[in-house]
Amino acid sequence: MITTVTLNTAIDKLYIIDSLLPYEVMRVNNVNNTAGGKGLNVSRVAALAGEQVISTGFAGGYNGQLFESLITEPNITTAFTHIQGETRCCINVRDTAANRSTEFLEPGCSISKLELEQFTKDYIKSIQDSSVVTISGSMPKGIPVDFYKTLITIAKDCGKYVILDTSGQTLKEAIKAKPTMIKPNTDEIRQLLDINIDSLEQLIDAAQHLHDSGIAIVVVSLGKKGALVVCEEGIYEGITPDIPVVNTVGCGDSMVAGFAVGLSRGYTMEETIRFAVAISTANALTMETGSFRQKDLDWLLTQVEVRKLTDRKKAI
Repeated sequence: MITTVTLNTAIDKLYIIDSLLPYEVMRVNNVNNTAGGKGLNVSRVAALAGEQVISTGFAGGYNGQLFESLITEPNITTAFTHIQGETRCCINVRDTAANRSTEFLEPGCSISKLELEQFTKDYIKSIQDSSVVTISGSMPKGIPVDFYKTLITIAKDCGKYVILDTSGQTLKEAIKAKPTMIKPNTDEIRQLLDINIDSLEQLIDAAQHLHDSGIAIVVVSLGKKGALVVCEEGIYEGITPDIPVVNTVGCGDSMVAGFAVGLSRGYTMEETIRFAVAISTANALTMETGSFRQKDLDWLLTQVEVRKLTDRKKAI
């Protein structure tokens, strides 16, 4: 079983319009509401892959009720801590003429000390039967910047694998608790270590530094090129095939779900990398965020290459 944490939940509203004209009245052709937040994408993909998932975080007000009602996947159990404030909405306006999107992201309400204490109690209960915990995204106002560090420590003390996917100061504070895995991109590693990275060799050295600091698995997402993985077993590249990309939103979250599934099922590292890269790529073949078609995943599992970089110079 997998527990996902999404503290900054949202209702993601997709507006489809013909053409975006600023300062004009826009008629929306179609609206799609989705339970949003990076951890919800992880939940959906892991559940679609056949895992039982407990989805946790904050939900509040009438928006919170709608948010929870949108989580209908049979393999997901909701265990959200209810708060007084309203769950935020994030709006994506899709201009079909230009094939581009404009997003409006609400900041979300502030979390009180009592609500945070209640979440911590709920969280301890929700992870008891899970082998893997994923913690994704930003935090709402009112939460200490080192709160993810607390959640990681609790989960590790309970013997759980912990996957962390966040950025900025939140990531810098959280890695002090040594999560099992982190998934930064190249820019996030630059910010985290305050270094320049201009080559694959430098990227490998940076990931190796993070691994040597006590993080068992360092996954660097490389977009359409796949992923670089530094772990106890060695240094790997997960290489994707060339595909016609439909939608890249949620691919990183899908990769987190893939690693969570691999750890939960006891896959070897090479099997886990192949599965995670394949399921992330499968997400890019659909218009839905945090989703995939089984036929796409089955095909991609035969196409993704996992290469062990035993000779760095030769690999570069």
